Amino acid sequence: MCGTEKLSAKPTLNKCSLSSDNVTKEDNLINLDHGDPTVYESFWGKMGEKCTLVIKGNDLMSYMSDTRRLCWFLEPELEGAITRFHRVAGNAAVEDRYVVIGTGSTQLYQAVLYALTAPGSGAGPVPVVSAAPYYSQYQAETDLLCSGLYKWGGDAYAYDKDGPYIEVVTSPNNPDGNIREAVVNRSGTGEGKVLYDLAYYWPQYTPITRPADYDIMYFTFSKSTGHAGSRIGWALVKDEEVARKMTKFIELSSIGVSKDSQIRAAKIMGAICDSYQDLKSGNSENFFEFAHQLMAKRWKRLREVVAEVSEVFSLPKYPKEYCLFHGEFTESYPAYAWLKSNESIEDCEKFLREHCKIAGRGGRRFGVDPSYVRVTMLSREEAFEQFLQRLLSVKDIKKRALIV
Repeated sequence: MCGTEKLSAKPTLNKCSLSSDNVTKEDNLINLDHGDPTVYESFWGKMGEKCTLVIKGNDLMSYMSDTRRLCWFLEPELEGAITRFHRVAGNAAVEDRYVVIGTGSTQLYQAVLYALTAPGSGAGPVPVVSAAPYYSQYQAETDLLCSGLYKWGGDAYAYDKDGPYIEVVTSPNNPDGNIREAVVNRSGTGEGKVLYDLAYYWPQYTPITRPADYDIMYFTFSKSTGHAGSRIGWALVKDEEVARKMTKFIELSSIGVSKDSQIRAAKIMGAICDSYQDLKSGNSENFFEFAHQLMAKRWKRLREVVAEVSEVFSLPKYPKEYCLFHGEFTESYPAYAWLKSNESIEDCEKFLREHCKIAGRGGRRFGVDPSYVRVTMLSREEAFEQFLQRLLSVKDIKKRALIV
């Protein structure tokens, strides 16, 4: 490639017809923008009756689950399954915590913001910040309700104002997969509160180096097992008053959480925990082992492809760390590939869409420059194969650029 010449010529693409939901048939665009975890379908398809649930017409009809408990709509069966699930994975401290259930982690995020700011100090909305690159939906979710209690405050690295604030820490981070801690607090600034989004702190994505032990941390069923359609998330909260306010928010916004989904989540979590016990006797395949091997295989193949087009794209490197779950040193295999283009491409998202028919999510959405793009690693196999093939087509663009 000569000097600063822009890559502009389009490659000849494979126009095969695809049935995957990730592919828009009108223009053969592979949509890898979303983190829909269909990658795990093959595992659950083999589980058969172990995860089958029968709900009769007169089951689970009441709003109430246990009115004696703080989170009165949380099914006791699910609460027990969550505790067991974390103990098997070893990824979170569960002792002396209140469990608050939500319709996915999205509702829990709003519930935490409400709990940490209500009834408000009268000094104006509390800024909510997160270190860039931050999850692309935080800004939209924070400002959706135009609340007088809180508002989006931007990049936590750049936040240096006095007064109260809330910092959101995503670890492993979405989009770049790095392990994170709070950054505003390092400056010694007071009056800050921190919530930890640990959606990806599971053994298939990252080494479990210790049980997470924070005041407020939340998880999601969608990324832990792949069951995004059930819309189940849960928070582990130390402070009773915070948990009580979170519960009130969910009560007022949705009068609880689907019991059908809760019972299904408990069933699936229980199946994973049971299989882990059976695995010790060699009688069962464990989900986390399966998912870890699958993610490792995908990342190996992606890195091989990126090495072929290294003059155009690069990927982050992750150090090996000792994983308490796997009992060995292992790398991180994040749910997303955080691709960076070289200086000849001004907008990586636009380049991939126009020249490779790949839809990713551009860096600007994450608070950084457009040379970055996030691409999901959680698609079905067919879409992932097409992604690799089309990424390799960049070599043809390079050749054409040289000819031009």
